[in-house]
Amino acid sequence: MTVFRDDADVHPPMDFEGYRSTALRHPKEPLIALPHRLTEVTAPVFGEGRVGELDHDLTRQHAGEPIGQRIIVHGHVKEDDGRPVPDTLVEVWQANAGGRYRHRVDNWPSPLDPNFSGCGRTITDSHGYFRFVTIRPGAYPWGNHPNAWRPAHIHFSLLGRAFTQRLVTQMYFPDDPLFFQDPIYNSVRDERAARRMISAYDHDSTEEQWALAFRWDIVLRGEDATPMEEPQA
Repeated sequence: MTVFRDDADVHPPMDFEGYRSTALRHPKEPLIALPHRLTEVTAPVFGEGRVGELDHDLTRQHAGEPIGQRIIVHGHVKEDDGRPVPDTLVEVWQANAGGRYRHRVDNWPSPLDPNFSGCGRTITDSHGYFRFVTIRPGAYPWGNHPNAWRPAHIHFSLLGRAFTQRLVTQMYFPDDPLFFQDPIYNSVRDERAARRMISAYDHDSTEEQWALAFRWDIVLRGEDATPMEEPQA
């Protein structure tokens, strides 16, 4: 018999007072659990054929090199007992080195980088391992509260074998000075769980004269779970 640990306190609430827009978009009625039928558990099916050769390397998707500090972000997707989660689609999206997304609603006056789209994806191997090469994102202002700045972060989406198996989270960088005033990071009420969203500098995985490296493992559930489903920004 499989025993699932209660990890409800790990994840942020859907309505968090410090993050103003959650008041407008969180569910107002109790959630209803619906049974998974054949459609939810069988389709669509994702595989390696849907991932391009350079999808994991955000620095080589255009004719030139993007501006900024090149970094490697890598880790494992694991179950709560340490078992690897293979063949999982991992997607990332992020701001560029100046803190700007390539998106029509992002209009803060930091220049766009023509050689950086800010999106990538890969599939975990048989050991649950993933690896991206990208640019360290910059902090950016947003209108949640006076003088609000988001810490540097990378959005992660994990997709199993169907759209109904999607989890979303954010990865942060160590020693960021902006954690204290960021309501998305602080919506994770358990301080130990919040720290699990922060990557670790991994000097052994750096590439000399090429890229720094950060390690970040993702645990899907249990008392050591990575916080998921926090609001998007």
